[in-house]
Amino acid sequence: MKPLQDRRILVTRRREQSASLVDALSARGATVVEVPLVAQEPPEDPGPLDEALGGLMRYEWLAFTSANAVEAVADRLAHRGAALTAPVRLASVGPTTAQAIAERFTGRCADLQPASQYRAEGLVEAFRAHDLRGRRVLLPVSDRARDALAVGLRAQGAEVDVVVAYRTVMPADARARLERAVSEGVDLVILASPSAVEGLVAALGVRARGLAVAVIGPVTAQAARESGLDVRAVASAATAQGLAEATERLFARARPR
Repeated sequence: MKPLQDRRILVTRRREQSASLVDALSARGATVVEVPLVAQEPPEDPGPLDEALGGLMRYEWLAFTSANAVEAVADRLAHRGAALTAPVRLASVGPTTAQAIAERFTGRCADLQPASQYRAEGLVEAFRAHDLRGRRVLLPVSDRARDALAVGLRAQGAEVDVVVAYRTVMPADARARLERAVSEGVDLVILASPSAVEGLVAALGVRARGLAVAVIGPVTAQAARESGLDVRAVASAATAQGLAEATERLFARARPR
């Protein structure tokens, strides 16, 4: 019998981001229900992003804290009929974001990423191997992004330009789809960002507290706990494989159904 046999698991990421997680859970026997709670939209005013991308030669580093930021920058460059040709070095918060860099920027790969601790604080530490005094760093982010990376790099002497590259919104059909999925029963909800936490709570209100959830890392875990959610598992590695393994361990501890 597979470790997640007969378990219904709700995945809340967009399909283009969740494919490897869905495959890993399905391979373990789970029935996966997909209800994306987060969608990505262009910034209301793309002017600052366009200005920054048009002046990439001024920057030593282009730092990405999510695959979404990579997608947003790549899409905007394509819209402008441009490519990432400047000799700017690329920093990634972790392997998922590094993979997006390799996929969207032909011939490029991440020049820097944390050895572990795949979040902003980990990237701040990774940058300590480089002299940032007087160096310019471009940080394209969500409209809801934390400022931990910008603060940390400025403390190292960097000149950091933060620009909104995309907006994080809830899909129009998310509430209805989530209501239906929960009414049919789920054993676990997987949340991969604080925005997904916000979406779950906004859609279900206090009922969200009755659901068991697994999260991708400490930042999302903190957001979930502050929202009163029942966090049962935290992925030790902020990757799809890490989430799948954390889910398997969770149900291995539970009584057989």
